[in-house]
Amino acid sequence: MLVKKRLLILGAGLVVTTLALSGCAGAGAKSQSVTLTLATVNNPQMKDMEQLKGTFEKENPGIKVNFVQMEEGDLRAAVTADVASGAGQYDVVTVGAYEVPQWGAQGWLKDLTSTLKNDKSYDVGDILPPVRDALSVDGKQYAVPFYGESSILMYNKEMFANAGLTISDHPTWQEVAADAKILNTADHAGICLRGKPGWGDLFAPLTTVVQTFGGAWYDSKWKAQVNSPAFVEGVNFYVDLLKTAGEKDPVSNSFTECLNQLSAGKVAMWYDASVAASILEDPKTSKVAGKMGYVHAPVYKTKESGWLWSWNLAVPKTSKNADAAEKFVKWATSKDYQQLVGKTLGWTRVPPGARTSTYSIPEYKEAAKAFAPITLDVMNSVNPKQPGLKPQPWVGIQYVTIPEFQDVGNQVAQLVADAIAGRTTVKEALDKGQVIAQAAGDKQK
Repeated sequence: MLVKKRLLILGAGLVVTTLALSGCAGAGAKSQSVTLTLATVNNPQMKDMEQLKGTFEKENPGIKVNFVQMEEGDLRAAVTADVASGAGQYDVVTVGAYEVPQWGAQGWLKDLTSTLKNDKSYDVGDILPPVRDALSVDGKQYAVPFYGESSILMYNKEMFANAGLTISDHPTWQEVAADAKILNTADHAGICLRGKPGWGDLFAPLTTVVQTFGGAWYDSKWKAQVNSPAFVEGVNFYVDLLKTAGEKDPVSNSFTECLNQLSAGKVAMWYDASVAASILEDPKTSKVAGKMGYVHAPVYKTKESGWLWSWNLAVPKTSKNADAAEKFVKWATSKDYQQLVGKTLGWTRVPPGARTSTYSIPEYKEAAKAFAPITLDVMNSVNPKQPGLKPQPWVGIQYVTIPEFQDVGNQVAQLVADAIAGRTTVKEALDKGQVIAQAAGDKQK
């Protein structure tokens, strides 16, 4: 894999940490101060980490943590270029399940196996096995999960009841669309779906819709399928649903924007990451806490259609401050951190889908009873090896594990966003996307 040609990209919910080490002034200084500059998207879980950073700083005298929020796209570009080039600007990065095995095999990430295994208090064996496996290459673990997730349909039970509607635990997309049109009023949208361009924005949920409609990015021989009938049908359904019952200006909306609208009671339904449920059920920040219902991702031709993902902390091989970086990584993904979140911010705010023991904490089981069981159920039900109707030559649901996918996904997402905005048709957009995808597919043959 050539570094210059195959730069990988980080997904939505991205966190990057810059660790700058500076010695105390004067000869013979006995101590050094470490400043961690943590660049992050405006993700609720990362805001929680920022709020709780004082605990880490007290436990590690001399280490300070500064948070800087950036747009996701800018963050991705900066971190990918830094890690791939070996510049060493960042000491801790948050990477997705898509990147970790490729970056680890490439030699870009520090092997954390020994430091995790030797720290008995960390209990690396407590990490959910499917998630841990996704972060390992040839028995070596290159990252640890901050939180894991699938995708589910979240709906306002009060709005459904007022409209005389009910929903099953395993709804179809056709049923969801019919309900969304009824629930779409002047006061609130029927459904919120991501429309912001980006493979980790728009195409995270849209790829799962395409798959349950029978489509796929590529066939088993890496022939692009972007303008195939099934792919076109799935995208047309998604675009039409946004036009008839979706939120205003969808091309400006991704995870955070839809979360804000649903929590404010401005949307009846939302299909997205299961991790959002913990924020929706927090009465301190959500107007709909206690009013929400959660069901499996909608389907059409498949039994399941949710994704499987984790956001993970890793240390680049080029880090000049590896020891301090590892301390922070272990602190933010530890059992103690989960207890800290629960006791300080509320048990629904505990990062889910990373540790088995999380689901045995009595306070968490009670606080998260509305969404914790279904999250685990969906995560254990999806099939990353074949999420659609036909076999695929990669493992993954809402992404294709080739370095070129970042560029392919971003370009096609922009084309689809143009269709959502009415600047082109879905067929015209996907015909252009087919050419882009095939160029990347040819490199895999």
